[in-house]
Amino acid sequence: MPVPERLGKYRVLSVLGEGAMGVVYKGFDPGIQRVVALKTIRHGLELDDGSGASAGQRFRTEAQAAGRLSHPGIIAVYDYGDEGELAYIAMEYVEGSSLARYLVKSRPFTDDDIASIAVQLLHALQHAHANGVWHRDIKPANLLLTHDGLLKIADFGIARIDDNGLTLSGSVIGTPGYMAPEQVLGLPVDARVDLYAVGVLLYQLLLGQPPFSGNADVLMYKVVHEAPLLPSQFPDGARRQGFDGLLATALAKEPQQRFADAAAFAAALQAAVGRPVPARVASASLFARPDLPTEVSAPVGASQPAASLPDHWDPAVLRQVEQALAQHVGPVAALMLRRAARVCRDLPALQNRLAEQITEPAARAAFAAAVGALRTGTRTTLPPTRFGPRTGPSAPAGADDATRIAPRRGAEAVDDALIARSTQLLAEHVGPIAGVIARRTASRHPRRAEYFAALAEAVDDPGARQQFWAALGRLA
Repeated sequence: MPVPERLGKYRVLSVLGEGAMGVVYKGFDPGIQRVVALKTIRHGLELDDGSGASAGQRFRTEAQAAGRLSHPGIIAVYDYGDEGELAYIAMEYVEGSSLARYLVKSRPFTDDDIASIAVQLLHALQHAHANGVWHRDIKPANLLLTHDGLLKIADFGIARIDDNGLTLSGSVIGTPGYMAPEQVLGLPVDARVDLYAVGVLLYQLLLGQPPFSGNADVLMYKVVHEAPLLPSQFPDGARRQGFDGLLATALAKEPQQRFADAAAFAAALQAAVGRPVPARVASASLFARPDLPTEVSAPVGASQPAASLPDHWDPAVLRQVEQALAQHVGPVAALMLRRAARVCRDLPALQNRLAEQITEPAARAAFAAAVGALRTGTRTTLPPTRFGPRTGPSAPAGADDATRIAPRRGAEAVDDALIARSTQLLAEHVGPIAGVIARRTASRHPRRAEYFAALAEAVDDPGARQQFWAALGRLA
């Protein structure tokens, strides 16, 4: 799409980033002579997250939610408008990098930096919650660290405004690793889902890893059913055992067992630290990573402009590779791609280098298939599996001939009846979350063979997985 000269009253200066939903531009407001960021979305885009909201509704919610807030820790929204086939939000232009970029490699922050990040975030959330706005997608990619060490929250696209009724009970939206149990289960939520996400973030910053890991379905099961290891349970966790109670409260399964509000969480954190918390992150930490690219106004979900990529690559091809990679690794895909593209000279080498960084075998195979399709210009299938030569993950390791699933002729598509029957079987192993897992898996794997294999991955215990696999075979 060509770069527009204007969006409403704003003059478009350059492209800041581009993603699947739209483009973020650098703009200029001639009325008050200031630079702004212009986040756009194309009209008519559809969402498939089960919430019942269109992309346009979600975009307008972002403008309404952030627009009613005024806090130094929240990206300011100035305006919302339409221009032709685009809707746009004019927002604060701020130079900095998302927290996700700092977490790509080893943790670069001191304990004082970590406390500052968390307290700044909690103060901003206290303001949002007091004004009836729950973000519901707090994660590193949605947090911007400015060049002077201040934190700002971005992307209120799935925020809940307490009087707009946008999100219905039963919908499951958010980022699995940061979703509270009630979000995963599709239950009614309140501001405490944001406090749970802050707990996940604090855990990750303190310990160098999230409290739970695995693919999306496994993550959601663990969030609902398992307790995380606390700092004192780590081999070198003695010096952080004072955070055990704090994290246990923040990550409690039941909302009423968490902190009452963000202010209470911040006070408990300051008490656990035992000394004054710095007002901002130290410059030494922010600029100790010269390899970090600069982002402006946190264009969440948007990659850096193609011009920042090596000249020997076709930008259109790299955008497609990034989109395929982002499905498995999230917002860090842009950074991973740029680094790999600098040292790889052709698409097969790039595919192999990136695939090595995807830990889940099924996800790695799916990524390789997607990039293979770019190389051939046609849909690429994976090597033959127990299901025969078709795209998708293979059967669980150790499955014998008796449990090989051969879909019935003319019945390869996953339908509502099959989802209902497989949900009943899965519930015996993972509990009430089975329905959520089954629906999400079906949306990603619409054919029986792929669906059954991906669904079996949600069962952690190998013996139970084999039992479940055999039961699925009887459904075929």
